[in-house]
Amino acid sequence: MNKNAYQQCLDKIYKLGRFGIKLELDTIQNILRLLNNPQKNFSIVHIAGTNGKGSTATYITSILRKAGFKTGLYTSPHLVKFNERIAVNGEPISDDQVVKAYNAVHSVDFGKRRATFFEITTAMGFYHFAKENVNWAVIETGMGGRLDSTNIIKPELSIITNISKDHTQFLGDTIEKIAFEKAGIIKKGIPVIIGESQKDSKAVFLQRANELSVPVYFADEIFQIDYALQSIDEKQNFNVYKGDNLVYPNLKIDLLGLYQKKNLITALQAMELLKEQFKIDKETVYKGLSSIQQNTGLKGRWQIIGHNPRIVCDTGHNKAGIKEVLYQIKNTPYRKLYMIIGVVNDKNIDAILSLLPKNAEYIFTKANIPRALDEKLLAEKAQNYHLKGTSVANVPEALALAKSKAESQDMIFVGGSTFVVAEVL
Repeated sequence: MNKNAYQQCLDKIYKLGRFGIKLELDTIQNILRLLNNPQKNFSIVHIAGTNGKGSTATYITSILRKAGFKTGLYTSPHLVKFNERIAVNGEPISDDQVVKAYNAVHSVDFGKRRATFFEITTAMGFYHFAKENVNWAVIETGMGGRLDSTNIIKPELSIITNISKDHTQFLGDTIEKIAFEKAGIIKKGIPVIIGESQKDSKAVFLQRANELSVPVYFADEIFQIDYALQSIDEKQNFNVYKGDNLVYPNLKIDLLGLYQKKNLITALQAMELLKEQFKIDKETVYKGLSSIQQNTGLKGRWQIIGHNPRIVCDTGHNKAGIKEVLYQIKNTPYRKLYMIIGVVNDKNIDAILSLLPKNAEYIFTKANIPRALDEKLLAEKAQNYHLKGTSVANVPEALALAKSKAESQDMIFVGGSTFVVAEVL
């Protein structure tokens, strides 16, 4: 397959973006029916939530791989290359396979209206997983849940990580409304795990689970973690308890970021529900969690990309995600902090800027995408929150400027948007 065919295919896929986001399931159901419903050929874990979906998905994928299952992983957005969205056993779909999957999906009649970018890529993922004969697929929703294109599957297990305000123009402007949309992935007869018990969303999930007579498990009410240390091999060590019982002593994960504790217990609860039926023992859980990056290729979660000065990037991009990142920064030693920040124009920018530390030196920038907020406008807005710095037209120049300013004991953080992180990687 020549590169030209792959690029032409990507151009067609990206053009679908102009048809926007349409929250309904008729089109994806029609496409998959005409493809003989490839999503029915493998077992599935379905994951929704505002933050932590991707990390939780990779935890579970890594453990399933170590248990000997051929495992597909469908996530979004990608960081560096489109192919990252659809992976089998840690290997992104090849350029040749992207073209084949797109041609297969594009060959069927979509019905009354054009399909969107996410509908096509979701169908491509299911088609590819079926062709590759995977045993399991871990599927992350794109946005919401109830009317998300992935919500035509019948999983073995549904997971909702947490709820915070994001995509409010589509999902609603309150935690309860957003929780209602996420709760749409809960299905009759399928147990559901909620990663975080939150006052405003808990009742919504309990009501939905009760209506469908399904068991619901709140991971943070079942597991407790008493410490987190970073070992010399740059892995985090945890002791995980159920009540007074130490059930996972000295559990290592190779993802950094203290916020990973929340994703870890969600994944552990998933294993508690799957282990007996699918013969996943505790040793396999340990092995899977110690090699998540190797098994899945996950990037951009408190990823250290440089030393002396320490350079860290993280894809946290909404109020809840930024709060977690700032907690991690607070617990990281440095002499002076440089923050390279860029955002997209459909986020609640004021909510993010109001959280950022005032003692840092900022370099405001813009990712190379149409949705990116102009760096000068971002710098202007930041002045309202007493954030001082300069603006640079693109991400590579912003990183070069930070490197030229920072000394060996300083820290450079890169974030604010997934797309900014993608460019530094």
